[in-house]
This record gives sequence, structure tokens and C-alpha cells, in this order.
Amino acid sequence: MSSIDQLFNNTEFVGRHIGPSDQDTRQMLQTVGAADLHDLMQQTIPANIFRTEPLALNQAENEAQTLKRLKAIASENILNTNYIGMGYYPTHTPPVILRNVFENPGWYTAYTPYQPEIAQGRLEALINFQQMVMDLTAMPLANASLLDEATAAAEAMAMSHRVVKKNKSNAYFVDQNCHPQTIAVLTTRAHHFGFELIVGDIFTDLENENVFGALIQYPDTRGSASDLTEVISKAHDKNAIVTVATDLLALCLLKPPGEMDADIVIGNSQRFGVPMGFGGPHAAFFACKEAYKRALPGRIIGVSKDSNGQMAYRMALQTREQHIRREKATSNICTSQALLAIMASCYAVYHGPQGLKRIAERVHQLTCATAKALNNAGITTNQTAFDTLSLAAADQTDRLYQAALDSGINLRHTDDETLGISFNEETTVDDLTALFAVFGLSSEALDSQITDAVSLIPADLQRQSEFLQHEIFNCYHSETEMLRYLKRLENKDVTLTHSMIPLGSCTMKLNATAEMIPVTWPEFANMHPFAPEAQTRGYQKMLDELHDMLVVCTGYDAVSLQPNAGSQGEYAGLLAIKSYLESQGQYERNICLIPSSAHGTNPASAAMVGMKVVITKCDADGNVDIDDLKDKIAQHRDNIACIMVTYPSTHGVFEEGITEICEIVHEAGGQVYVDGANLNAIVGVAAPGKFGADVSHLNLHKTFAIPHGGGGPGMGPIGVKSHLSPFLPGNPLDDAETNTVSAARFGSAGILPISWAYIHMMGSIGMRSATEIAILNANYISQRLKSVYPILYTGQNGRVAHECIVDIRPIKEATGISEEDIAKRLMDFGFHGPTMSFPVAGTLMIEPTESESKAELDRFCDSMIAIYEEIMKVKEGIWTLEDNPLVNAPHTHESLMTDSWDHLYTREEAAYPLASLRHNKYWPPVGRIDNVYGDRNLFCACPSIDDYTD
Repeated sequence: MSSIDQLFNNTEFVGRHIGPSDQDTRQMLQTVGAADLHDLMQQTIPANIFRTEPLALNQAENEAQTLKRLKAIASENILNTNYIGMGYYPTHTPPVILRNVFENPGWYTAYTPYQPEIAQGRLEALINFQQMVMDLTAMPLANASLLDEATAAAEAMAMSHRVVKKNKSNAYFVDQNCHPQTIAVLTTRAHHFGFELIVGDIFTDLENENVFGALIQYPDTRGSASDLTEVISKAHDKNAIVTVATDLLALCLLKPPGEMDADIVIGNSQRFGVPMGFGGPHAAFFACKEAYKRALPGRIIGVSKDSNGQMAYRMALQTREQHIRREKATSNICTSQALLAIMASCYAVYHGPQGLKRIAERVHQLTCATAKALNNAGITTNQTAFDTLSLAAADQTDRLYQAALDSGINLRHTDDETLGISFNEETTVDDLTALFAVFGLSSEALDSQITDAVSLIPADLQRQSEFLQHEIFNCYHSETEMLRYLKRLENKDVTLTHSMIPLGSCTMKLNATAEMIPVTWPEFANMHPFAPEAQTRGYQKMLDELHDMLVVCTGYDAVSLQPNAGSQGEYAGLLAIKSYLESQGQYERNICLIPSSAHGTNPASAAMVGMKVVITKCDADGNVDIDDLKDKIAQHRDNIACIMVTYPSTHGVFEEGITEICEIVHEAGGQVYVDGANLNAIVGVAAPGKFGADVSHLNLHKTFAIPHGGGGPGMGPIGVKSHLSPFLPGNPLDDAETNTVSAARFGSAGILPISWAYIHMMGSIGMRSATEIAILNANYISQRLKSVYPILYTGQNGRVAHECIVDIRPIKEATGISEEDIAKRLMDFGFHGPTMSFPVAGTLMIEPTESESKAELDRFCDSMIAIYEEIMKVKEGIWTLEDNPLVNAPHTHESLMTDSWDHLYTREEAAYPLASLRHNKYWPPVGRIDNVYGDRNLFCACPSIDDYTD
């Protein structure tokens, strides 16, 4: 590199992403007993997989260079006026929500609310989402979101089969007028569940079929809306479960499916203020009848009470979580779209019922005025509609479509004789004037035409019932009040803006501001997922570059960017394996070997693709028991499809036998799936595609800096070796493609600029350094804590990988204090607790990531040591097991302000266990929440204001 290159090659971002300074690193290496980082890596990583050659990535760029480069790429996108529809619409994100939620790290750096005491803000926003969905669909129960509408439809199909009674059919009916991307995802899911998928006219064909369930789009993909009461009744007469896919904005004017006796109602909340983002991320919704509440997929937010008798929110029925149920899971969904659901719910709170109705009425008026003008010109359109018109354009279809493109307008090219026009809240009168010109229509007196337009919603389909009558949707319509409400919610939660979130296997690392900025650029945010390819060249360029960089980082030959969550990545990877084996005529290979230490979603995903799960043992050191693996292979040799192994292991060590494991499985004719959840300990120092793996999913929301968003968004692309690449997920709009797992071709493409920017700013050296420091930080914590908390598993040289497991079982046996007590007490110190009781019951799993400074690591270790000293006071009898700061944690400011204090410890010991907390104290908003009470008294709607005051 020349001196000029050195002068302008500013790699300052790497030092800002990585927490410890050079001096800190030297001190930490001395503490752990390693000469330098290379020495530590040699002690930690097996020699036969250790990579010393640099990654073939560009040199690191600084923030300004990266943003300039990405802006140039984004400018290659063309943003036409968009009328494509198909479930995706331009929308206006209110600036108060854009700035204070979407662009606010106080919201997007939060973790999944498994520790509800420090997640009350996002839990309230999510229960608002549930209430919004319940009201608009007229259903009694809703979850806190799913990944996208097509996934929600697939989950509804699976749930229908589980809950249906007196019906032995294995066939599922899908109306031909459902969105095509939904049908594509259903086709994949049905094939591997062994269901027969029947696609036809719901009004004429269903009565002739024996099915366990049916899916109807309302309004349908062509825009028509019909009363479904009779067809639903006929389906019920056949003991079939009926799912209705719908549109929340349309339901402000249309009779809701719940009033037609629908069993399940699904859809997408995207048009409630969430940008299209070339397909995502968006929060799907899922509502159902009360009878199915324990079969409902995804997460449900419920109301419980805390130790002070105060109302509090929590994730209800957590034992339904699919990673807990493992191979008995009914789904592999382990995430939601929390951040996007929060945005959608805030949109409803801000606009309220009247505001939403005004938006819906305006969209409908534009639709009706256009229909009238087209009909007067001799162009036939659908007779009922909310926002979408299908035009019978006959031999003029191609000409009109091209004329629209030439005018900067995107219509939907539905088929050879039909065009589609879908209106949205951002459609203006000027837009309508330009649209009319395409069809040779006069726009004179357009205002009066819009005003005088006759509704295309029949009287019997017009909504009569009220919605969003709860106080929460009728209080915050001024920006001042909305801003304060959002800030109150934000202040209740612990996020990365407060402190380290030391969750094992979750990699809560820095989500740099420079990485986040491009997500809201219009060129990325406002792109329709089905826009013509000529308009998406910027996206394509960015995605191609990200693909190539991920190939370099993983050692694979190809990557699919479609899976929009880690669970979807697992599913897509196993589909590729299964399809490959079937292409070789090896249909009998249906066994998936999974070590007992694996992530719980692994067996859940295997069950979803129709594989039989066989669990293999781990040895005393937490490694895969290779002798047991050989025994299992000997038993099932001709039926082995694959093994799913997490590397480094969920036990936090680099297993020495990983290459042998790969060789053993390959020799038996199986494939090797390496779970990429822990890839943050691999990039630059090892590569699964090089040491024997055939496929991995990559958690971009972990290793590659996309934020967790309070439980979503996530992205789980898969990397594969070349022999599996023909079986990667296909384009949902291409009938010839297979293995489609998401509604959009590139999943949640709107957040992929984050990972693109992260890799560009880190560069080859920075990516490796991030891995090395992540391993150093974990070993530093292990070294500091091991004198008081036993470290359960270590590698061959006593090293841990990116995380360590501290064993609380001896403490509990000696004192009665549990891992949960420690996690709750950490809240008083301002920390989120580590991962509890996973992968081993009675333990805490800690992962610091590379982004935390030595000062923060020390603050966490000091807190854990202080808690140990408190435990010793219980052991010594100074405090009783019934009354001590741990079992009573967390302590709210309200609990300390009582007139009397009858505890064995002081208020000061409760609130300020470390002197440093006096200068920066986070106060948990509620005391410890009663989980059992919340499940026994399941209540998942917004409580009244009176419940707060009571």
C-alpha cells in the first residue's frame, strides 16, 4: 500500500466498533494468560480449522466513505409512483415515530422481552399491537406478530391441521385469488408437511372438496371484496378451519372477518407506517378464536402482576416457545417482528380510530373515482373494491403498462389481459392526474369526481362496528403527547443504550449509527418488492456485493438472502438438503441427527421438513460424544439425511472433533448443517464452508450487526456448497421455482444495507479483529468470575469461545438462591440478565461480544462478584432465604419509598449495591412478575386506565 493510500485509508470505524483499546487488550491478555491475540487464538481454536490467511475483503473504509459509496449505489434505484399492491403499499411514517422509534437505538437495540421487568415499554407497545389487530379483525385473540403474511398463512395452515376436529382430510384449499407470493410459500410448506394443496375458486370449487381448512383473501389480490359468511359456514359444515387473509386499513371500512365467523385472520401491518423496504421487514399479524389460544403460533403478550401487586406485562405462555418444545414443536418460529409491530401499533395510537378511518376513506374515494372514470371510458373494472382495481385491458394491456412505465408509474401486470391499480395513503391528486393521462382520461373537475364518487363497498359489507375504542388509541393525537408517550415507554426498558446485554448465543453487539442511517433512505425504504428489475439495479448491486462478502466470510459457494429470520434459515437449509437427497433418489434418508446441546429451533426445523430427529449425546466436557454419534449412525446409516451441529457449540467451546464429525456423517451419505448462531466466534479465523459443512444459516442480526429490535427484525440467509445451490429458495413469483420460504425474494431486504455497511467499514482485518476480541472478552469474563462461579465447560486448553456458562447449581444447592434470582438482581445493577438455564438447566450463559469495553466488562464482573457476596450473606445466615436482596429483586423506586421498611437489608443495599450506581441508576419500573398468575389468568388485551391506577 502506497503512502498516499495509507493517508486516505481511514480505518477509525474498527476502533469504534471494537470496545477494548490497545492498552485494555494488553491488560486483558495478561489477565487471561496469553502472550497476544494470535497466541490466544491458537489456544482456543483447533489447529485443523484455524485460518491464518486474511479474508479476501476490501480494506476498511471509514463511515463517510462507506455512506458515500452506498448512496451512489442507492441512487441507481428508480422510485416510480407505485400502484402494484399485492399486499405492499407506499405509506407515510409519521416523523414522530420515524425519529423516536425507527431511528432510535433506545428501541432498536432492545432484546426479546424474556426479562419482562425491564421490558415494560416494548411490551406495552406490543400489547397495543394485539389490541389493534383484535379490534380491526373482530377476533378475540391475537399474537404479537409473525415474519410476513405468507409465513402467517403457512402457520395458519399448519395450525388448522392441528386443531381441526372430526376431519381426517389431508388436503388444504387455497383460493386462487390469494396473493401469489402467499401461494408460493404455502406450496413449499404443504409439500414438506405432506399436505395436498388445492388451488381453486373458493365460491364454486370448495363445496366439492374434502379439506381440513381453507384460505381466503379479503379483499382478494385483484381487489374484489365479497361477503364470506356463507362460504365460511359451508366450510364449517365440512368441519374445516377457515383462515382469512386481510388488510388492516381496509377493515376500517369493511365488515371484519370475525363478524363472518372466520376461525383465523392473518395479514400484514406494513401499510401502518412501515416502509416497503423491497419486501421487509414488516410485522405480519395472526388472530384467532379463543378456543385456539394454546395452539396460536408466535408470541403472545399478556397481563400479570408483580410482587407489589402492580399490573405488569409479560410474554404469556412462554412454554409454548418453539425452542423450548424442540422436536415436539408445532412450528420453528422463534422470533417476531417486534420493532415493526411497535411501529404499526404506534401508527394506530397516533392516528386513532377517526384518523385511520379518514385515511381509509380517502384511499377508497380515489379508487372509486378512478373506477368511474375508467368505466365511462369503456374499461371494465371489478364491481367491488376497497383500494385495488383490476382492469380488463385485453390487447391493450402491454401498451398501457409500458405507457405507465414511460410516465414513471408502476402498474401491476396481472396477466396478459389484466392490469392492476392499488391506491395508498400517499397517492395525491397530481398522481391521479398523471395516471389518468396514461389512459387518455381527462382530469378536469377531478376534485368533484373524487368527492362525488359512489362507494364500491356494498352496503352489507360496510363496517358498522366500532374499533380502537380503548383509551390508548384516543389520547395521543398531538405530536407533543405522542412524543412524551413514546419517551415514557422507552424509559422503562433496558437496551444497549444503558449497558451491556450479556446474553449467551445472542450476540448483542454494537449496531452502529452509520450502518443504520441508509435503512431510512427513500431509495431503499420506498422500493416495492415486485418493482420491475430495471428499477432495482441499486438494490441488486448492493445485494450482489453482500452475497460475495458473505461467501468470503463463510467459505461457502453461494448464499440465499431470502430467509427473513434464523428459524427460516434453518428451514431453508434443511429444505436444500432434503431436495438434494431426493434429486439423488435417496428418499429414504429422513433422519436428522442433533446433539443434545443444539439450539432448540434445530429439532423444530427438522420436524417441519418431515425429518425424524435422533438426539446424540454430549460428553462430560460438553462436546458431541463421537462414540455415541458413531453408534447412532450405525443404527440408522441408510436413513441419515444430515446432522445439525452448532459451532462453536452452544456450550461455548470449539470442539476439537468438528472435522471428524463432518467426515463421519459424509462417509455415511449424510450432509452437515452447521448452525451459524455463533458465527461471531468464527469469521476470519475459521470457515464452516472450509472445514466440512455443507450448509449454514447466518444470523445477520447477530454476527453482522443488524439490531435485534426487541425481538425482531432478524435475517437468516443460508450459505451452501455448490452441490446444494440449485435447491436454494426460489422467487415467489416464479411458478417454476421451489423451496420458497418468504413472501419476498430477498426477505427483509430493507435492513441488508446494515450488514453491507458493517463489512465494508470493518474490512478484512477488522472482521478478524472483531472475532478475536469477542473471544478475548469472553475469556476475560470467564477468568474474572471463575473463582466465585464455576465455569461449566472449557476447551482443550481451558479456553472458552465467544461465551461462557457459569454453573449456579452448586450455589442453589448450598443456599437456595437460583439463577433467576441472580438475573433479577442484576436489574438493580442496571444490567439485563444472561441467558438462563440454556443449554443447561441451572446455569447462566454469558456472551460479551467484541463491542464492550474493558470498563463495561469490569462493571459487569464487579456486579456479579457483588451478587456472589450477597449470596454468601444468605449462606452465612445474615440474611434469610425468604428475605434478601436477591429473592426480592428487582427493587422499584416505589417499593423503596414506603413509610416502613421491614427487610433484613437496608434501602441503600437494595438500590445502590455498588457506589457507582449513584451516578447512573436505572430503575426497574415493576417488581418481579408472577409468571404463573399470568398464564392461569390469560389476558392479552390492553388493560383499562383504571387497572393502572388500581
